[in-house]
Amino acid sequence: MPKIFSFRGHSLEELKKMPREDFTRLLTSQERRRLTKKGLTEQQKKLLDGIKKDPEKFHKTHIRDIIVLPEMVGVKFGIYVGGATKGQTGEKWANVTILPEMLGHRLGEFAMTTKRVKHSAPGIGATRGSKFIATKT
Repeated sequence: MPKIFSFRGHSLEELKKMPREDFTRLLTSQERRRLTKKGLTEQQKKLLDGIKKDPEKFHKTHIRDIIVLPEMVGVKFGIYVGGATKGQTGEKWANVTILPEMLGHRLGEFAMTTKRVKHSAPGIGATRGSKFIATKT
């Protein structure tokens, strides 16, 4: 039996038909205050207009602080995660498809900007015994 999605007791279809003011009442206090007091920025409004025009298109964006709204569910995003780092060139984009479970979160939460650190063998010039010494004590 498939699990049916609900957000605070409302189905996804109800949320998509709901006005934005009613949806903001369902969010946590921080997101609710953000949408009611500050509203959406011009860049965020432009992004939402682009989604309404063509929801099937892949949307690349630098806007990581936008709150995921019901009209964004099912849209594919390229979220900016950083530029050139040591030994690498070019910009990095994380491919994210918005799922219903992401409602109310920020878009940037789903595109990590840091990579996991992996350590390898000791560097050049290290003594044979130094590879067994813990770096943190």
